[in-house]
Amino acid sequence: MEKTSIYGLTFDQLTAWIVDHGQKKFRAQQVWDWLYKKRVTDFDDMKNLNKECTELLKDNFIIQTLKQAIKQESKDGTIKFLFELEDGNLIETVLMRFNYGLSVCVTTQVGCNIGCTFCASGLLTKNRDLSSGEIVEQIMKVQHHLDQAEKDERVSHIVVMGIGEPFDNYKNMMDFFRVVNDQNGLAIGARHITVSTSGLANKIYDFADEEIQINLAVSLHAPNNELRTRIMKINKAFPLEKLMPAIDYYLDKTNRRITFEYILLRDVNDHKEEAIQLAKLLKDKRHLSYVNLIPYNPVDEHNQYQRSTKESIVKFYETLLNNGINCGVRVEQGSDIDAACGQLRSKQIKKEKAK
Repeated sequence: MEKTSIYGLTFDQLTAWIVDHGQKKFRAQQVWDWLYKKRVTDFDDMKNLNKECTELLKDNFIIQTLKQAIKQESKDGTIKFLFELEDGNLIETVLMRFNYGLSVCVTTQVGCNIGCTFCASGLLTKNRDLSSGEIVEQIMKVQHHLDQAEKDERVSHIVVMGIGEPFDNYKNMMDFFRVVNDQNGLAIGARHITVSTSGLANKIYDFADEEIQINLAVSLHAPNNELRTRIMKINKAFPLEKLMPAIDYYLDKTNRRITFEYILLRDVNDHKEEAIQLAKLLKDKRHLSYVNLIPYNPVDEHNQYQRSTKESIVKFYETLLNNGINCGVRVEQGSDIDAACGQLRSKQIKKEKAK
């Protein structure tokens, strides 16, 4: 029988499993405490469980499924981890330090099928979805790294912006949220979690109906269909005529601010004309909108794109502000390591193939 990651169970799912297997209900809380408060990685270390419960867990579940393949540390404190999954696939997870806390960027898929032409994540097509347990374990691996440093630091924020399209792995993503948000476990507040989508409009409706306080970011990157389709294949399936009504539904249902990600590509989408178009596109929702302008991290395989000049970035930013759009320029993290999402994984796979 193939064992599954115990990190993949929400507390309610763990409780139901414990009871269904003849154990007392309170055992679930004990196991949960050992996993997320004491953060043990061996069932035998769960000292207050009876032997029968311990053996049941060992027979059916595994705690650690990810192996650290590479760890890159930046001068600014950013750490990029390359993890190997049980099937040999590779994923990336990033720890970033901010003045408000420690944030971890997690991956939700092995590869990506969205096909954004500027993105390193899509260099290798989607192999499979990650399980909820594999997503949770990324947080736990980073937290274990922090625990070993004995500085009493904890992961306080999560961004679901790593490799893959989170809304294309919707159920596992939602189970992941329920695990890390649980107040009796890691207790990472919903408002400290942000998920980014390339614009799967149908799933934005579903996400609005969840009635949770997790932040939503939409990768927009262009203010019109012609340009957006050119750089993001997803716009063929969900053009702005489908995407913007879904965003309106989300705003009406949640009354929560949404962030629009806009990566600036030199002489592609960084002109004043595009800034004015973007301001018009967001005009009727500007009270609940924020545009995050992102300097481009060049990727060798996408050499048709270059980073916008500082002058262009400033002009774009000022044009949005002058048109009443709240915006800012993303602070870069880890610029002295493989900064772009998917770069480290792509390089390692190339090395393996070259052997």
